[in-house]
Amino acid sequence: MSGTSDRRSFLKGATTGVGVGLLGAMGFYSYSSARKTHFAETDRKMTDIGICKSVKVTNISETSWFENAVLMGDIKGAGGLLVNQYDYNWPPFGNGKGLGNGSYEDGIQKIKHLLPDKLDEAWEIIERETIHSDNAGGFAALVEVEGMEGDKHKFLLDSGWSYKWMDESFKREGIDKMLRNKEIEALFISHEHFDHFWGLPVTMKYDPEITIYIPEGFYPEGLQYIKDSGHKGEVIEVKNGLKTFLPGMASYVFPIPIICRVFGEQSLYFNVADKGLVSVTGCCHQGIIRFAETAIKEIKYENDNFHGIYGGLHISPFDDWDPKYDDLVISLRNYGFEKIGCNHCTGVLCARKFVTAGYPVIEGTARYRSKDKAYLGNGDVITFG
Repeated sequence: MSGTSDRRSFLKGATTGVGVGLLGAMGFYSYSSARKTHFAETDRKMTDIGICKSVKVTNISETSWFENAVLMGDIKGAGGLLVNQYDYNWPPFGNGKGLGNGSYEDGIQKIKHLLPDKLDEAWEIIERETIHSDNAGGFAALVEVEGMEGDKHKFLLDSGWSYKWMDESFKREGIDKMLRNKEIEALFISHEHFDHFWGLPVTMKYDPEITIYIPEGFYPEGLQYIKDSGHKGEVIEVKNGLKTFLPGMASYVFPIPIICRVFGEQSLYFNVADKGLVSVTGCCHQGIIRFAETAIKEIKYENDNFHGIYGGLHISPFDDWDPKYDDLVISLRNYGFEKIGCNHCTGVLCARKFVTAGYPVIEGTARYRSKDKAYLGNGDVITFG
């Protein structure tokens, strides 16, 4: 399917079918109709971001946390999804005062002198002072882009959560060596959430001078953490909207309020020669509908075709399935995606439904503590173009 009108019909139907269910599952700020006021209505701009030859994504770690029940129990016990994430007393910012009584200032003071080089020592302190440190994992991916002239570029998307788990994952995939050798040009942080951002010192351990791109909307704690993690390079705040980085590669910052007092998400778009648009996202808190609609309104891409998507589609990340979500699964066929790669934020139940429906899901290997082959799991790869 390459026609814009069919995709627009899908967007309208999907919005009607799933809005209420998502609101109940994930909290007011992420999925209420009020968040739409943050997006201005625009005509189709057809911005030319250029083209690239191919995109390859290696899933360093999709396991943001290991047990949904433990994470949700902590969130409920600390006061719910609208509580400031720095107050949960999760790793690494523990002060020993128990669930819901944490603070960034207290926690960072216990480990700051050890960052970023002595992560093992820091984690020993963290295990003593925080709640459920063994449940922390993290999301991070290596994104490799090949230009039309054969030039190759490597980027990190996010840096995970647990120092221990992410350091193991970086070493498993050779990311530690790539960073030391300055092969990775920049780190893109999708958003300030614990499972995507709090593992930052692991990246700093191997390349403290790496350029970091963050979305507009970071809170003071997040900005300070970049410094406290040992970063010595440039931090660039990407403003809301579309920004081209390379021919065929752009990011888009969505100005949206997200659960756990986080604001703004940065996702990536690629225009792959002869194939079409490829969308890469950490969690997609903006919603897959808004993600697709933004591409239609903003970007010119090959064959006017949605070629593929990788990342969190943020439909049922806690596997709390509601029948209303089935409308979205059924309607997804109208996109005509040629490749779909899911991570944790899609939800195992949703990813399995995609497979059962016959969608072109690139399945994983369920290695390294990934739970299901319906995901592109830890160490798995997807290529576009």
